[in-house]
Amino acid sequence: MELKRVVVTGLGALTPIGNTKDEYWDALLKGKSGAAPITYFDTEKFKTKFACELKNFNVTDFINRKDARKMDRFTQYAMVASDEAIADSKLNLDTINKLRVGVIWGAGIGGLETFQNEVLNFAAGDGTPRFNPFFIPKMIADIAPGNISIKNGFMGPNYTTVSACASSANAMIDALNYIRLGHCDVIVTGGSEAAVTIAGMGGFNAMHALSTRNESPQTASRPFDGTRDGFVLGEGAGAIILEEYEHAKARGAKIYAEVLGGGMSSDAYHMTAPHPEGIGVIAVMRNCLENAGLKPEDVDHINTHGTSTPLGDVAELKAISEVFGDHAKNININSTKSMTGHLLGAAGAIESIASILAMEHGIVPPTINHTVVDENIDSNLNLTLNQPQKREINVAMSNTFGFGGHNACVLFKKLD
Repeated sequence: MELKRVVVTGLGALTPIGNTKDEYWDALLKGKSGAAPITYFDTEKFKTKFACELKNFNVTDFINRKDARKMDRFTQYAMVASDEAIADSKLNLDTINKLRVGVIWGAGIGGLETFQNEVLNFAAGDGTPRFNPFFIPKMIADIAPGNISIKNGFMGPNYTTVSACASSANAMIDALNYIRLGHCDVIVTGGSEAAVTIAGMGGFNAMHALSTRNESPQTASRPFDGTRDGFVLGEGAGAIILEEYEHAKARGAKIYAEVLGGGMSSDAYHMTAPHPEGIGVIAVMRNCLENAGLKPEDVDHINTHGTSTPLGDVAELKAISEVFGDHAKNININSTKSMTGHLLGAAGAIESIASILAMEHGIVPPTINHTVVDENIDSNLNLTLNQPQKREINVAMSNTFGFGGHNACVLFKKLD
């Protein structure tokens, strides 16, 4: 069976540094940090008092108040980003065959704030279980693609992938394969997360996963830097329209890139820590290259998982050196989490968008906040430090890894 070609025809981004894909891209090139003191709740007793929240975002500018109240923030974010991506794709929703349009979405946690608030309200009451009738539908992780499908009438496959921080990358790989195999013409994919909450911050602090650089939030996310002390929690959504190539060409769609392949693997090592030699990461990148039919020397740019944790950054870069050998020094490597923070289940989507736009514009966004060299990191690697770098990019890779040892990797190519 001949596999169909799959292309990207629409993008939507809602991030801590920009509320549209164009704002997001502009902020990436300017090296803008999205980290700031938390405004959603009182952080007096928390170890970490900052995060990468959305800025100047009012959900009722996009969704009417009645409907918005029935959605957790992670679903609201999904709706806004997917609306932008669908509009960007210029799909004609009146004529398209909606039986062949799906929604495959990623969320690592789902409606954490809804769950948290309902439990807190119950605990503060008299013991009578008075729960909001929308509690369960707001909380469940699959409700975001459900709402996207309901709004637009898309009747193809509809579900959520959950693999912690690899969730939206897994969603994109599933979407790629559905279209490749001829089951769908179009799939709305990506991911969303809204974990900047009391429970989210408290839980990650308890794991010692977050930076505690409270005196300088904007410089706290510092991937590859010798003084990094943990990741910065972010929130938002990224949406990508994947479409069968001939279907896109027939309607005259703008094509951003071709999706050549996706890879997955497991560390099979530890609940939260990466394997120190990056064996799962080595496997996932090799799987992705094989799936795409590419050689290591074909890759020009890698947007790393690069969370700014002491162990993770070193393991990933060791893996890149192992997979790409001498060619590794020719690759522009970066971590856009230095600006957005870590969007957990949405990370793969917004970082893939950054990779796609880097290819389109011929410029790699920087890894900001780097001041101290880490002796454990190969100095021959080009980590695109502190300034964007212009270069032709024909093939870009996006890496995403999650607690539980989940690894996912996606490869994009400039269309011939």
